[in-house]
This record gives sequence, C-alpha cells and structure tokens, in this order.
Amino acid sequence: MAQQHEAGNGAPTLDQARRQLSRYGLSADPQAVLVAARLMAAGSRLGQAGEAHFARFGLSTGRYRLLAELEDHGGEKPPSQLASALGVSRATVTGLVDGLERDGLVARRPSAEDGRGNVVVLTSRGARRLREMAPEHFERMQAMVGGLSVEERAVFLDLLARLVAGMSALTDD
Repeated sequence: MAQQHEAGNGAPTLDQARRQLSRYGLSADPQAVLVAARLMAAGSRLGQAGEAHFARFGLSTGRYRLLAELEDHGGEKPPSQLASALGVSRATVTGLVDGLERDGLVARRPSAEDGRGNVVVLTSRGARRLREMAPEHFERMQAMVGGLSVEERAVFLDLLARLVAGMSALTDD
C-alpha cells in the first residue's frame, strides 16, 4: 500500500488526513477519510476526463448516456423514464433532449401509449453517431482500466458497488 502515502497529482495524503482529524480533535479513521477523499478527487478528475472524451464526438457525458439509454431500450423512451434511468431530473433530460434534437440525434413524438405525453426517439443519425464512435470509445474505455488484471477488475467492481451503496452517508439527513 505504498500509494496510500503518496497521492501525486494534488490528491490528499494520509498525513494530511491525520493532521486534519487531529486539528479538530476527531477520532475518525484517517485511512477511511483518505479513501473517501481520494475517491471524491478521482471522481472529479474522471468527470473532467469523460467530458473531454465525449467532446471528441460532439457530445457531453449526459448526451451520450441519454443516447445509449435510448439505444439499449429499443430506440425510444418517455422523458420521465429517461430521467429515472439516468439518475437526473426531468428538467435535465429536457435540456439534454433539446440539444440532441437540435443536432438531429433524437426526436420527440407523441406517445402511442399515452396520448398526452411524448417519447424521445433515437434517430437514424443518432444511431449512426453511436455506431461510428463505438470503436474508439470502447478502445479508450478498455485502455483506461488496462493496468488492472481481470481479477483486479472483478474486485474493483465489487468494491465500487459497496462504495456507491455507502454514498448516501454524504447526503442523508
């Protein structure tokens, strides 16, 4: 666990976590605080890298996720279901759809099931964009985790699921 002490790239260190806890007279585990702080820092950096990655294809992370969600579900979905699947507000979906619609990647049409509502439909242009970007996108995704073995990736997925389950500790009242 040599990396535990050397953060690099401005990430917090174990010594910093110890000093902060000591400064406030707290008994929290410095290593636990360090893991959480590093995860938050990595999440921020990953978000920035993801935006740069998707910008290569004329998209944002949110726009890509919406297109992929449509593609994975037969090419159409109501906005409320998109919001739920993406973990964002309905207003966020409206903004994403507005931009994608301007670019001709999605369209809105009345719902066949609910005449009062609309569904968002992946256009042939949107499907083509996903197909054209897929080779480079997935090659880069694989390269990002290329330093991990198959076994390490399996462990990481398990650990990540447990960390995501614990995120509510930051937001619960």
